[in-house]
Amino acid sequence: LSPKLSSALLFDAVYAVVTAVQELNRSQEIGVKPLSCGSAQIWQHGTSLMNYLRMVELEGLTGHIEFNSKGQRSNYALKILQHTRSGFRQIGHWHVSEGLSMDNRIFSSNISDSLFNTTLIVTTILENPYLMLKWNHQELEGNDRYEGFCVDMLKELAEILRFNYKIHLVGDGVYGVPEANGTWTGMVGELIARKADLAVAGLTITAEREKVIDFSKPFMTLGISILYRVHMGRKPGYFSFLDPFSPGVWLFMLLAYLAVSCVLFLVARLTPYEWYSPHPCSQGRCNLLVNQYSLGNSLWFPVGGFMQQGSTIAPQALSTRCVSGVWWAFTLIIISSYTANLAAFLTVQRMDVPIESVDDLADQTAIEYGTIHGGSSMTFFQNSRYQTYQRMWNYMYSKQPSVFVKSTEEGIARVLNSNYAFLLESTMNEYYRQRNCNLTQVGGLLDTKGYGIGMPVGSVFRDEFDLAILQLQENNRLEILKRKWWEGGKCPKEEDHRAKGLGMENIGGIFVVLICGLIVAIFMAMLEFLWSLRHSEQSEVSVCQEMVTELRNIILCKDSFHPHRRRGGMIRTRPALPDERRARSTTTLSNGKLCSGGEPDPLAQRLAQEAALVARGCTHIRVCPECRRFQGLRARPATGSPARSEESLEWEKTTNSSEPE
Repeated sequence: LSPKLSSALLFDAVYAVVTAVQELNRSQEIGVKPLSCGSAQIWQHGTSLMNYLRMVELEGLTGHIEFNSKGQRSNYALKILQHTRSGFRQIGHWHVSEGLSMDNRIFSSNISDSLFNTTLIVTTILENPYLMLKWNHQELEGNDRYEGFCVDMLKELAEILRFNYKIHLVGDGVYGVPEANGTWTGMVGELIARKADLAVAGLTITAEREKVIDFSKPFMTLGISILYRVHMGRKPGYFSFLDPFSPGVWLFMLLAYLAVSCVLFLVARLTPYEWYSPHPCSQGRCNLLVNQYSLGNSLWFPVGGFMQQGSTIAPQALSTRCVSGVWWAFTLIIISSYTANLAAFLTVQRMDVPIESVDDLADQTAIEYGTIHGGSSMTFFQNSRYQTYQRMWNYMYSKQPSVFVKSTEEGIARVLNSNYAFLLESTMNEYYRQRNCNLTQVGGLLDTKGYGIGMPVGSVFRDEFDLAILQLQENNRLEILKRKWWEGGKCPKEEDHRAKGLGMENIGGIFVVLICGLIVAIFMAMLEFLWSLRHSEQSEVSVCQEMVTELRNIILCKDSFHPHRRRGGMIRTRPALPDERRARSTTTLSNGKLCSGGEPDPLAQRLAQEAALVARGCTHIRVCPECRRFQGLRARPATGSPARSEESLEWEKTTNSSEPE
């Protein structure tokens, strides 16, 4: 309760008690008997006094005073008053039995006729997008020279309140700050001097200004924010797929690959379980053992594991399996981490902002920061009791050269051309960020406040403007005007994070890697082909002729087989027996026909090999499941006996080097 209302209730309470005591004294003599506060004894006239209190009926400062049988106030009414510049006026009443009753004339219209056909002087300041000069303002006169949010809002208010207005630019071009002698500058000073009736601009409602002028209800809510120049990071390039890992990580991965290859090669040589016979069918007769982990295979095996593709080389020993398992676990984590970060590095153009909040700004001195001199933002820091803001004010006040600017445009230019952070209202921050993609907002809002229409103290039309502003807010007209003047910039909205397709500028590098890999593969194939011809027995065939033949077969898509080239220096086959030559030159096919002359086809070669084995005395023929060569079965004389037994039979490998298809 307010002090005045509490005093009125206290007066009525004392008045009611005095009235009841007077009535009690008329009916009987009230004796005075001392009582102890610590005893349970009651006053002998207490019950009678309570009965007289319930019968009291009088008019007090708070209205009609009457009590029910329970001692509660009853049958009372409340007046509903409206505070105006001329005083209070009653706009309704409430009764305990009748309820609420309001004056219908108050709600019959949102405005009064006090401003009808009245011309008001409006002081303002040029500030985008609130008030701007039209491009052809020199050809126009009066209010038609201006455009902006405040101009459109004035038109809406004038249509509702039916008044006329004349826009007047403030002489000194500032909003208004107090001077040492107690006077005010800018628009506030003109309102105090009664040179203007309204101040319509981005004028912040502050307690200091509220002492000397009146404000309407806020037509826009905002706060102080930080505007800073953003350095855009490099756009995703052709080799952006390398960005998820730093160059150091890629280097360590290469070293890890080489280390694993060397350890695998060493372990496979040391363990006896990685050595095996090249031809299991010749075990017992051949002491030669081979190891699948040659230097080339040791380098290839980790590559297959890293690419999640595996290889045909399978570790047999426990030691080599241990190396393989550790490498696979390593690659699993690396590939998962790479995949998780790849999309962000391919699509996001990262911004380089050294500060992220007002605390970061206050804790450093490399970046200068300031605000408009004489504005509400400067007053906010000057009067703040928050430690961080006090430290920022001390920096701004003592910094030389001065970090304060005279206008928003000057502050924006300083942000773009130097290492400077500008402290300004969030609405202006949003407006300029929409029109310059090199600007960004750092952190959130430092406070919450509003813009209001300034008027001289005691203005008789303040209530009318309050109602009109509320009507514009309810009709969403102010929000529509804000979208009209704030949107339309060339920069996209920061909250627009819709997925976009990747272009060649994002993943073109992987195509470059693919093409380079294919070129290297073709080059290596040509080297292998030339190396094979150089060590081939068919020395009478020129390299060019062999190359042309192979290319012709590739173009014509012929069958993928050709005569085996045996390298020089390898063990040659023995001379063919006469029967073998005859079997190779003339072969009886399954249909009874003969195939002779020229180079036999694979089927003819296979039949020739079978005939050669039969000619050598073999009784059975098979293909070795391990080495895929023909083998013949023939009897071998047992020791000490010319007879042949089952135990004396063994499979022997034919000396023919051809393998079955």
